[in-house]
Amino acid sequence: MIHFLRAFLFAAVLFTAGGQPARALELAGNLVQGGLVTGKAAPGARLTLDGTPVAVAPDGSFIIGFGRNAKAKAVLRAEPPEGLPETRELTIEKRRYKIQRIDGLPERKVTPTRPEDLARIKMDQARIAEVRRRATLKTFFDTGFMWPVEGRVSGVFGSQRILNGKPRAPHNGVDVAAPRGTPVKAMGDGVVALVNQDMFFTGKTVMIDHGLGLTSVYIHMDATTVNEGEFVTKGMQIGTVGATGRVTGPHLHWGVSWFNTHLDPALLVAPQKPGE
Repeated sequence: MIHFLRAFLFAAVLFTAGGQPARALELAGNLVQGGLVTGKAAPGARLTLDGTPVAVAPDGSFIIGFGRNAKAKAVLRAEPPEGLPETRELTIEKRRYKIQRIDGLPERKVTPTRPEDLARIKMDQARIAEVRRRATLKTFFDTGFMWPVEGRVSGVFGSQRILNGKPRAPHNGVDVAAPRGTPVKAMGDGVVALVNQDMFFTGKTVMIDHGLGLTSVYIHMDATTVNEGEFVTKGMQIGTVGATGRVTGPHLHWGVSWFNTHLDPALLVAPQKPGE
C-alpha cells in the first residue's frame, strides 16, 4: 500500500452529452513540493497540468508530480471524450530544505575539467534523459512502493549540497547508508530501462520504468543483477550497495522522477522503523 503523508481524494460528478454520469476526476497523493499524485479520469480523457499534456493510460489512470521548487498553485484540466471539461486549481504546500555539507570527495568528481570526463558526463546525462522521456502507457506502479534497502538515511530530498566547500545542485533523492554488498531491491513493479556499470558521477546505475513517466534510479552500487528490458516486481533484488561514482562511503542513492521532475522518494513509503 502506498503511504502518503497527506492523502486526499477529490470526486466531481460529470455527465455525458446523453445525461449519463461520467467517471469522476479522482486524485490521491501529496500536494506538496516533491509530491506524487495518482489519479483517474474518464477513459479517453485529455489532461493537462499548467497547459502541459499529461500521459493517460487507456483506463484513465494518470500521475502528476511536483518538483522541489514547485509553485504554490497548479491547474489540472481534464477534457473527457463526452461531457463537460473539468478544471481543478491545486494548492501545493511549500517545504523548507536542509543544507548538507560533504567533504573529502575527489576534486575531479566535484569540479571535473578533463575533456574525457566532460564527454562521459554528457553521454551519461543523455542516457538518463532518454529514459526520463518515456511515456509508457502502463500502470506498473499500481502495486505500490517499498524502501529499496534498509539502513541509515544519510541524505534527504531537496537539501542544498555543499561539496568540498562548494555550493552544488540540490540533492534529488534519498541516500541510505548500508554495508557494502547489502541487497538493493526494486521499489515497485516495472521494466528495467537502464543498466550502466560505470557512470562518472553515479557509478553502477539501474533505472526502472514504472509507467506513465514515473522512473526510479539506484546508484553507487557495487554490483547489478538485472538486465535492460527485464520486468521486475516490487522487492526483487536488482543489485547490491556499493561506493562507486562520487561517494565518500557505501550507500544507495535512490531517486524518483516524473519525467524530468524530481520527486521525494520518502513520500512514497512508510518511514523505516528504528533499527532498520
